[in-house]
Amino acid sequence: MKIISENLHIISKATKEAVLNRDEKYIKALLQRQIQTNPDWIDLNIGPAKGAFSGAMKWLVDIVKDMTDIPISFDSTNTEEISTGLANILKPQECIINSTSADYERLNKISDLASNYGCSLIALTMNAEIGIPKDSDKRLELAFEIIEVTTEKGIDNNKIYFDPLILPVCVDQSQAVEALNTIRMLKESFEPQINTTIGLSNVSNGCPKELRGLINRVFMVLAMGCGLDSAIADSFDSELLRLNSVIENQQPKTDYDNLYISLFNMMQNFEDIETIKYDKNNEEQVKLFKTAEILLNKKVYTNSFLEI
Repeated sequence: MKIISENLHIISKATKEAVLNRDEKYIKALLQRQIQTNPDWIDLNIGPAKGAFSGAMKWLVDIVKDMTDIPISFDSTNTEEISTGLANILKPQECIINSTSADYERLNKISDLASNYGCSLIALTMNAEIGIPKDSDKRLELAFEIIEVTTEKGIDNNKIYFDPLILPVCVDQSQAVEALNTIRMLKESFEPQINTTIGLSNVSNGCPKELRGLINRVFMVLAMGCGLDSAIADSFDSELLRLNSVIENQQPKTDYDNLYISLFNMMQNFEDIETIKYDKNNEEQVKLFKTAEILLNKKVYTNSFLEI
């Protein structure tokens, strides 16, 4: 599974200040840490990029292209900033625009950019009228609306990355399963096949800090079993990157890796978690299994679910 490194984003107060103040030293240090993890893309999240943020994308792009050949994910609600960034990249066809929704005005502008530059496009299965649909059928319906437009623009399906949108498990636990179901449906519903992605850290937003990494990793493995192709993820989480490799190569390195592989295979084979065997005397395996039960909506989430 491909990784889009999420670690340069203005949600971080320190990064926001660095972008506003054009603090090249801070940005280079942050980028260097990301480069060392060797992600498939580096996401440059500058939000609306208005006012003092205007011009931030080109400034960041100029720094990135002097440091690495890793492609960029252009993450902004400001179409002009994305356009300027793409115009200053040597190989825009290797990059991603993050993102469009099913809203026609946004979809039309962003798909024009993707078509003109030959780059990939993350498409969110939502619109302004509905927001994020509660059920996978409606998300699939919005995906078909998006594909109708991208096909008209000559964008190949293999350039589309649909994001089914995952809500925090501590906010609406049932939505984790809906996102997994949507990934499956998206992979089965288009010919030629499309790609899928998720903002992985969203699943654990609002959860206690000590739980977030575990929730992210278990959900990643479950989603990979459903056909997930990529994730916008914390590339500083070395355990998450290691597990991605373990699942892809089916080569366990620890005793609990076998449980992760079993969970992946369970999802691939449309089996139930009750079929999974694990060592109930192994603390790490118990934590993994309990987390999977929560994400599959088999047990009720609380901040203390590991202690129950």
